[in-house]
Amino acid sequence: MSTIYVHPTTGADSASATGTQESPYQTAAYALFVSPDASIQVYKDATEESPAGYTEISASALKKAKKGAEALKKKEEKAKKAAEEKAAKEAEESAKMLEAMKITIVEDKSLPTASKIKMLDVADYIGKRVKVQGWIHRLRIQKGVAFVVLRDGTGYIQCVFSGDLANAYQTQQLTVESTLTILGTINKLPEGKSAPGGVELAADYYEVVGLAPSGKDSFTNQIAEDADPSLLLDRRHLTLRGETLSSVMKVRAAFLAAIRRVFQEERLSEVTPPCMVQTQVEGGSTLFKMDYYGEEAYLTQSSQLYLETVLPALGDVYCIQESFRAEKSHTRRHLSEYTHIEAELAFLDFDDLLTHIETVISKTVQYVLEDPIAGPLVKQLNPGFVAPKMPFKRMQYIEAIEWLNENGIPNEEGEKFTFGDDIAEAAERKMTDTIGVPILLNRFPVTIKSFYMKKCADDPRVTESVDVLMPTVGEITGGSMRIDNVEELLAGFKREGIDPAAYYWFIDQRIYGTCPHGGYGLGTERILAWLCNRFTVRDCSLYPRFSGRCKP
Repeated sequence: MSTIYVHPTTGADSASATGTQESPYQTAAYALFVSPDASIQVYKDATEESPAGYTEISASALKKAKKGAEALKKKEEKAKKAAEEKAAKEAEESAKMLEAMKITIVEDKSLPTASKIKMLDVADYIGKRVKVQGWIHRLRIQKGVAFVVLRDGTGYIQCVFSGDLANAYQTQQLTVESTLTILGTINKLPEGKSAPGGVELAADYYEVVGLAPSGKDSFTNQIAEDADPSLLLDRRHLTLRGETLSSVMKVRAAFLAAIRRVFQEERLSEVTPPCMVQTQVEGGSTLFKMDYYGEEAYLTQSSQLYLETVLPALGDVYCIQESFRAEKSHTRRHLSEYTHIEAELAFLDFDDLLTHIETVISKTVQYVLEDPIAGPLVKQLNPGFVAPKMPFKRMQYIEAIEWLNENGIPNEEGEKFTFGDDIAEAAERKMTDTIGVPILLNRFPVTIKSFYMKKCADDPRVTESVDVLMPTVGEITGGSMRIDNVEELLAGFKREGIDPAAYYWFIDQRIYGTCPHGGYGLGTERILAWLCNRFTVRDCSLYPRFSGRCKP
């Protein structure tokens, strides 16, 4: 019987130890696991009764060690079995992979020629062979079958791979966001099954156009749902592919098309004013300054002044382009760059302007909801949305501050509102959400409005101005009648401390054939936040720009 040595401090339970005095094991359990019939000598530290050294293991310690050795033996057997199973599985997978690599995907040229289509049109091709191209939105690969939900921007379609298509090596390597060309027949889904559009494509051939990364660089690892919002904005080019953001962008496209349609029906002409300017519209504190060939210039806050100059040439006009406001604001409804829809109309009065604004908004929303793509998306994004009905509630500024005071809503100083106070966003939102209908809030004091706004004939303290307020989002439109008298306009410049010299071309509109006129501006992103029930306007901009964010 061999003797094995155990030293609790200097020993080691590993293959590097030999069980000798020079190279002892650490535990008796491991010693018996290695040599079940061995005699165990255990090192004991010195005591008053005996010196330090090796002594034979006690009966109780030996019993405990035998149990430990049994446990180690079972663990080894379990690990061995797992390793054998893993090796067998790897061998099976390797064999499958070798078989898969032998499969060559070849198009059957005897099949009918496939019609190249967009996914939007799948309903028109049921029972027909088609070619679709797009990105893998979702992917599920099973034994003998693979399900691929393909996206092309116009819609989604579930494609089913079976037989060689499912078992081929290249199918096993597919990843989310890879791009494919797929040929096959579109069939209606059997009862009880579900897929986008109620159809699926039975694939008979496909090609990989571009394979997206897998592993740590995979698409899902780039934009995890719980990622920091700032990181998601850094990867906006990827997050736009998500169903929610892409849906908002589709509604945006339909909205812009709809409002152009309404403007055409209202006989307005579209123009494109400059974005680089040397005049201000909404106050100097929010101007983005730039060096324009050695001169000081700005990114436009509004195209209003330029639209006014076009009235004598083209009549009523509008533009849809970017405006810029250098507000260091991080509220959910502010952007530094936004798509500004602006219009100017000639020979009308204030009531005409209010009616025109509510008509444009109401008809535009109607057309969006009637759109076959955008309409269902609005209902999906905002199930409780109720389209505004004309006429909108008309509320004067003085009535608004009375309502706020009656309902215990204070101004920014925590006091009751008095005439001349600006109604801040929070109070305005509280009032609008409580009343619960679109409001044409009008006749604001001269002191809190822009220099170009016309005073009311019956009360020169207030202007013929209006903000359109919508429940849940607040102000989406602001407008007014414009001053059409030269002396009054110059007085407005003086009141605001603006040198009129740079505005000579704007002042000329009151000299060379003045007329009553008015206009307004709509914030595209704010309207979309209202339509699509988005918490922030940032979700409604392709690549949002705000303080601290100018990438990607």
